[in-house]
Order: sequence, then C-alpha cells, then structure tokens
Amino acid sequence: MKLLVIEDEVKLAEYLQKGLGEEGFVVDITHNGIDGLHLATEQAYDLIVLDGMLPGIDGLAVLAALRQSRQTPVIMLTARAQVEDRVKGLQGGADDYLVKPFAFSELVARIHVLLRRGLQQQNTPEATLLRMADLELDLIRRRATRAGQRLDLTAKEFNLLSLLLRRRGEVLSRTDLASQVWDMNFDSETNVVEVAVRRLRLKLDAPFDTALLHTVRGMGYVLELRAATQG
Repeated sequence: MKLLVIEDEVKLAEYLQKGLGEEGFVVDITHNGIDGLHLATEQAYDLIVLDGMLPGIDGLAVLAALRQSRQTPVIMLTARAQVEDRVKGLQGGADDYLVKPFAFSELVARIHVLLRRGLQQQNTPEATLLRMADLELDLIRRRATRAGQRLDLTAKEFNLLSLLLRRRGEVLSRTDLASQVWDMNFDSETNVVEVAVRRLRLKLDAPFDTALLHTVRGMGYVLELRAATQG
C-alpha cells in the first residue's frame, strides 16, 4: 500500500514516513499544498494524510481540488480542535479527521479502517482474498496461510508475497520488486531483494512439499505452481 503525507512540519512528516514505513507502507512526503496536490493527482496512492494548514495551498483547497478527479481516501490533520473546522473538512470530502497532537497508533488504526473499507466496497472476493494452490492471503487481516498453517511474515515479506501473488505466473525482475515493494531505484550493489526473497522462501516453501516461489535465472522471480519443482 502506498501513502502520501502532506505535512509542512518537517520533523512530523519524517516521523510519519519512518513509522508508517515500519508498518509496511510505502510513504511519500511533501511539505506544501502545491507539491502535495501535484503528487496526489499525478500518482496513484491508496490513502493520503493531509495537514489542514499548509503553505502555498491550504489543506481544504488541496482536498477540494483533489475531489475534482480522485476519490482517494483522505485523513486530515489539524491543530484546531473546533467542531466547525472538523465539519468543514468532512463536508469538503475528507474521510476522517485527527486533531494534533495525536497518538501514532490511532493514526495507524484509522488508516487500516479506511483501507479495509475501500477493499470491502469493491465487493469482490478477489479484492480481499488472494489464493493459489494451498496458499491464501487475507489482505484485510494481513494474514498469510499455507495448507492451513499461518505464515509468520514481516510487513515487507507480506507486501512482497502479495505482489507476487497478484501477478502470479509473471516473472518479476529485481528492479520491479525493488520499486514496488521498497519504493527504491534498483542498485546493483544492493542485495535487499535477494535477501527478502530468500527469507520469504524459507517460510513459504521450505516447510512444504511443493515449491511455489521460483527463480528464473537472469530474469527474476515468479510465483506459480509447477508440475516439477525446480529452483
């Protein structure tokens, strides 16, 4: 899941980027309304955390402009506790509101609620549940099981497996995985992808008779059920 944080308090924005990253999200940050609106309309985000008071364009103006073309879920942040301010934000199209200072755990909980609501509104089993052979991923509960056994995955491992399962049968290069799971440009000196795949394979395949995650030499990795289990 990819989030955008539009917050002019640099330290708070960096804190949220770090904390939400540790929760398994890919997070972009920007510190003014103009850049925030540009990113929000030009790129695809699963949710936006939007400060109400911003330089350039304030949060309500960003929200109004965004709602002209996008229905991305928005949580607004404000230092103002007045009911009128919250009502303006919600009437302007915000999905939720948090008054500063707030607990990080509450923000994370509210993000998950909005993301879960979005998945449920799609009203298709595929939107919330991914399956292949005896592997099952529950995207709402962020739970992975194989042959009925729970797989103890980290946030990044779950995101990696989710991407591979969504694109089952398709060979994904290290560049693809690095950009979509870690939101980073591929660096030939970095072995983060190989390490993550190796750890995922130990949990996904090693305890079971049939391998699902395969290496395609010189090309990348693919999740598929093969008649003969090779590499």
